[in-house]
Amino acid sequence: MFDILWVKHLHVTCVGLSIGLFVVRGSLELLSWPWRHWRLLRMAPHLVDTVLLSSALWMVWRTGQYPFVDTWLTAKVLALLVYIVLGRFALGKNTPQRQRPLFFAAALLSVAYIVGVALTRSPVWGLG
Repeated sequence: MFDILWVKHLHVTCVGLSIGLFVVRGSLELLSWPWRHWRLLRMAPHLVDTVLLSSALWMVWRTGQYPFVDTWLTAKVLALLVYIVLGRFALGKNTPQRQRPLFFAAALLSVAYIVGVALTRSPVWGLG
């Protein structure tokens, strides 16, 4: 039991770090600051997201709850894919400057949905 609790805390910590790093990078991008010159802001998200994904996969294995079997996990995985695409456009060098705020806001909404699903274990946040 301790193992699952420890990994869950690691996962939640990485969620906070990942979202925080995205908000910092997205905000700097919208302000036209050269955040890509800072190695920490280029490398840390990859490390954090690797630990985040690894902890998620470990918890899936240990709990026996699987995407495409459990609806709430399916919703999280699909929303995660949406978040990745939107985040890529929000931070993308080839995305026109005027479109970046829309992609950034949409990415933040999708990550808010993911967190809501995780907290309620319901794809409709327990409203349906």
